[in-house]
Amino acid sequence: MNEKIFAVNPGSTSTKIALFQGDECVFSKNVAHDASELAQFPEMPMQLPYRKKMILSILAEEGLTLEGTDVFVGRGGGLLPTEGGTYEITDLVLEHARTCANGVIHPATLGPQLARAFAAEYGGRAMVVNPPDTDELTDLARVTGIKGVARTVHLHALNLKETAIRHSEKVLGKRYEECSYVVCHIGGGVSVSAHRKGRMIDGYDIVGGEGPMAPTRCGGISVYDLLDYMEREQVDVKTVRRLCTGNGGFVSHLGISDAKEVTKRASEGDRYAALVWDAMIYQIVKGIGAMAAALGGKADGILLGGGMVHSEDLVNKIRENTEWIAPVYAYPGEFEMEAMAAGALRVLRGSEELKIYTGKPVFQGF
Repeated sequence: MNEKIFAVNPGSTSTKIALFQGDECVFSKNVAHDASELAQFPEMPMQLPYRKKMILSILAEEGLTLEGTDVFVGRGGGLLPTEGGTYEITDLVLEHARTCANGVIHPATLGPQLARAFAAEYGGRAMVVNPPDTDELTDLARVTGIKGVARTVHLHALNLKETAIRHSEKVLGKRYEECSYVVCHIGGGVSVSAHRKGRMIDGYDIVGGEGPMAPTRCGGISVYDLLDYMEREQVDVKTVRRLCTGNGGFVSHLGISDAKEVTKRASEGDRYAALVWDAMIYQIVKGIGAMAAALGGKADGILLGGGMVHSEDLVNKIRENTEWIAPVYAYPGEFEMEAMAAGALRVLRGSEELKIYTGKPVFQGF
């Protein structure tokens, strides 16, 4: 079979696109958007015609057409917490993407909108795969020490699950649903998660300030210390929220978010840069240990993905400190575009059932 699939993944300053024929990617491009162009749109949905036009222009320049496309897959931003899987882009999915139903205003909400718009124009089906708010936590993982406050997670679910699926099939010769892993995405954000038999049963809320620090994220911090910091520095809640997702981590310590620059400074004798770099790795290692414990110590592997995994120093230090738990495997970069296409292919080929988004959060209370 040679199914035609088009994947679209909108980001803050670019839109990644990829065209697949069956399992093969025949074209991919990261379409850059000028910040001044995007600034003219005061609300996220207003960017839709602009991004769509640019995508079609790029495809035309390459002599490519979307005619005959079987499935258009968009990054699933804006949706309420739901189980992992591949979902049809229904009217409800479209509405929740447009209105940012999960409260997170991010360009990924344009993913379902673009996929549905292309499907309406060219025919074919429209889907999302493992949305950002994928939630498969166990009840034990949800409980906190404050009644009425339950844990949730925000993770790089798409890449985490695809890394585990590919490793299961290509290395172990098994299905993802037969295996258990600690899976990490280590890039601009750092996700550490526990996967058991095809479900992501625990992880960290990397939007809310949990887990290891990252280039732009503060990671876990004592509530008492944070309150003390707010009083001492006289900062408001909005400023603290930015520490969770934009101004924390490397940015707070060193004023930069580029991991390569941090390691360069460290190699040139900047002791503080070296300390911050090693502290991030130390926190990732601790997170891996915690997720391994969530699996009862029974992990088939520790899988590392994301852009920073190109760093041999990072991989070696994680391996040295965690390989006593399970073998460590490095998958530098990410499989997000391939993951979206693969989810659609599994549905088309009958190995996975297409799910319908209910619009109701997975967790409804204890």
